[in-house]
Formats: sequence, structure tokens, C-alpha cells
Amino acid sequence: MTAALVEHVLDEVTTELSHWSNRQASRPTPAVEQAEGERLLALALERLRRQRLAAGLAPVSADEEVALVADVRARLHGFGLLDQLLADPTIENLHANGCDRVFITRAGGQRERGPQLAATDGDLVELIRRVAAHGGRTERRFDDARPLLNLRLPDGSRLSAVMQVSGRPSLSVRRHRHTEIGLDELVGLGTLDVPLAEVLRAAVRRPHPLNIVVAGGTDAGKTTFLRALLAEVEPWERLVVIEDALELQLERDPERHPDVVELETREANIEDAGEITMRELARHALRMAPDRVIVGEVRGGEVLEMLLAMSQGNDGSLCTLHADSSAAALTKIATYALMARERMPVEATNLLIAQSVGLVVHLARLSDGTRVVSSVREVTGADGRVVSSNEVFAPGPDGRARVAYAFTTRTWDRLMANGLDPHVVHEAVRREAMWT
Repeated sequence: MTAALVEHVLDEVTTELSHWSNRQASRPTPAVEQAEGERLLALALERLRRQRLAAGLAPVSADEEVALVADVRARLHGFGLLDQLLADPTIENLHANGCDRVFITRAGGQRERGPQLAATDGDLVELIRRVAAHGGRTERRFDDARPLLNLRLPDGSRLSAVMQVSGRPSLSVRRHRHTEIGLDELVGLGTLDVPLAEVLRAAVRRPHPLNIVVAGGTDAGKTTFLRALLAEVEPWERLVVIEDALELQLERDPERHPDVVELETREANIEDAGEITMRELARHALRMAPDRVIVGEVRGGEVLEMLLAMSQGNDGSLCTLHADSSAAALTKIATYALMARERMPVEATNLLIAQSVGLVVHLARLSDGTRVVSSVREVTGADGRVVSSNEVFAPGPDGRARVAYAFTTRTWDRLMANGLDPHVVHEAVRREAMWT
């Protein structure tokens, strides 16, 4: 079977399927479109058999026809070679800078060139459009008017794509290999040590959980770490999750999180109506009687609603954001709050942060690809234009967080009330000889 034969059959089917779709009064559902595609594929195969017979050519063998159908079907209904690559559990990240410049990062940090995803850049754009239309929870556009795409694939991978604003269409897929994970598993992976795991376990638990911000750079493991913290939450608690593209996937584990609502932003339709923003979802989440509000990634004015949720009784709420350090995370929160329409004074913003955020946990990716907790900062108050804080766990020589400073009495008492064994921390203090 040649690639030209696959392209011939695929071109026939896609052309007829496009004409059929244009004749419909309304856009057909994916199931109806797939059924029609299967009918057209069967007709195309029958035409191929007759054409080869009339031309005196050898018929396509049974094995070749099975392979041809599988290839055409994957590219017609699925996502072609992209599906095959994502079926490989060792692939962690995939980046395509055009149809032929494909790069793969495997678990452990190994990087290599990947296979060509499409015949041309135009075909790559069509592939991304299919993903946008059928790959996420809601249909999204990818065209000249909407050249940026961000969504979650059915397996939980996060896909981003751009066109027009880049020299060539670009596609990036980030995988979440650890979807069922807790703090103990992260200790085993070397992300943090036992004393810090016990501190964070107590920080999340009732009766006096702390509000926690998980910060770090791109691909530092923030979503995985947030999922591990949430594994410590009691199953009876009601969680409302807000994400731009659903990644946490808490609804997939009803035993651990039976009472969870996942909210996802929505883009405007072709009439430029129907957009739902992170800030609107955050405001609506407060009306849903959550025990905790979880914001997958704070990037703008929605941080104000997040801070209000944290300061108004939703203790134990969590969010992630991009920041270079735990200290920079607090500055970025203040900056985002100033982006809100309310434009609160800096002093009022800092006071709200001090009343809302308990801990900032910063993650970093080491040179060998290992993701670690590098810093834990306790927010202690606000002094005018400055948010006061202590870096209770600071980066050690190896980049991992080590005991550096004492918690305030107020936070220490809350951790103790939540079940923290003080001897675990005291032993870490003795071992590190860094407590001041």
C-alpha cells in the first residue's frame, strides 16, 4: 500500500464529506458526520476496486485494504499520527513548528526529533481545526479570526496551537503522566521530602486548612502538584474548579471527589457572542456554595474573585500561577488584582492578599528534568505597599526546599490542629541546623 493510494482515497472521501456537510440545514453532530464518513469510505473503496480491475492492475490485498481503511479512518475521524503519538505513554511533550519540524520530549527529559505530522502546513492546520471542533469539551474555532487555540484533549493532555501570528502553524501538546497521585507519590519521585510533605498535608486538611498558591515556571509540574494536594481533601467536601482548559480531571475519580463541579471558559461563537471568561466563572462559583474554590491557573483580573473567595470562608482554596519565585508570586497576585475593573488601591490589595493567602509553594525544574518544590513562603501580613512573608522552606544546595525559618505561632497552631506531628519538623530542623 502506497501513501499516494491513501491520499487518493482520503481526498475523495473528505471532498464528498465536505459537500455533504455544506448541504445540511444545520451543522451535523460528530456522530452523524462520522456515520456519513464511513458510508463514503465504503463507496470510495468499491470505486477503487472497480478502477483497478478496469485498468488491469492487481487488486489491493486484504491486508493492504485493512491498513488503508485504518489509516484513512484515523485521519478522517481521529487525529491521524497525533493520535498514535499520544498513545505512547513515554511521550511527555510534543511540539510541531510546522508540519515537518516535530520535537518530542520523553519522560526523564530525553529530547528527539519526531515524525512529520502532516503532508503540508495546510494539512496541519486542517488537523488542528478537527481537534478544535471535536477534541475538547466544547467546540472551538481555529481560523484567521481565532488564530490561537487552547484546549484539553480527551486523555487530559493540554493542546495549544497558533497560526497567522507565527511564520508557520505551530502545535504543542503537554501530557499529564501522573493523573492519580498524592503527596506520598511525589516524595517517591523526589519532588519533596517527608517533613515538607507532612507540613503541606496538614496545611490542606480540616479543620483549619490554609489557602495555598502553587507557583512555578512553565512545565514545572504545578497542575500535578495541585492534584496531589487535592488528594488530601476529604471526599465529602464540595469543590468548584475553574479552568481555561480542563486539566485537573477531578470528575474522573468520583470515589475520591464525588462532589465536584468543573467549569471551563468558552470562546465567542462566529457571531462574536457567548464568550464566558475566567472572571465570570470565578464570580459564579461563589454562588455555588463551594467548600473550596480551585482555580487552575490565575492570569488576570479573576484573581480578585479568588482572593474574595479565600477571605470569605472558603478556607483551603487553591490556585496556580506562573512566577519565578515564591516572592515573585505575591507581586504577581497584586499586579493581577490591579488589572481588575475595580482597581483597588495597592494598600487595600495587599491587605486583601494578606487576609487571603496562607502559603505560596514554588516549584522548579532542575537541569536534569526533575521537578521539585524549591520554596514555601508563609504570608504574615501587609505593611502598606508591601506584603509581609517568611520563606519557611528555602532552596538548598541541590535546589530542593529545606527548612529555613520558623512558622508564625498562628500558622503553627493551625497546622498542629490539623494533625501535624511536630516531631517530624523538629527532626528536620535538627538535621538541617538551619532553623532561626
